[in-house]
Amino acid sequence: MGPPGAGKGTQAKFIADHFSIPAISTGDIFRANVSQGTPLGVEAKRYMDAGEYVPDEVTNRMVSNRIVESDAEHGFLLDGYPRTLAQVEELDGMIKQTGHQLDAVVVLTVDSEEIVQRLLQRAEIEGRADDTEDVIRRRQEVYAEQTHPLIEVYKARGLVHEVDGLGEVDDVTKRIFASLSETSES
Repeated sequence: MGPPGAGKGTQAKFIADHFSIPAISTGDIFRANVSQGTPLGVEAKRYMDAGEYVPDEVTNRMVSNRIVESDAEHGFLLDGYPRTLAQVEELDGMIKQTGHQLDAVVVLTVDSEEIVQRLLQRAEIEGRADDTEDVIRRRQEVYAEQTHPLIEVYKARGLVHEVDGLGEVDDVTKRIFASLSETSES
């Protein structure tokens, strides 16, 4: 977890590879549907272009279908989900049905102005038209309103690993694995 632009997608790949589990990214699934022009993609694009979250109903159905695929049988990493308190409840129900359990919630912490600059730079390099400064700042607001409260829910369950998300990618990865190994040793 962490605000948009904190490096979740980058770190998710390293963590998933390390544990030999799939990284399930709602953002990747949405972007694939948008580029393919599917009905879900058209609906999702309206929200994404405005810097808003795609409605829970669409997202929940997509995640539920994905975590029952064979490659996720022995575990998975969620990137970009859950984002709302309602999605936390939905995920709890999903994993109860599948027999999975949540082992850890990694939260990348990054200064909001650093994120804005990082995302503007990424938009320029990758040609992401949806990453304008206004949309980026709106995403930060939506995160603070809707997603940040989830961290407290997972803290109460003893699952949160807060990790500084600033610095070189390799350094952030090392901090994540150091935090996760502290828990597995205790």
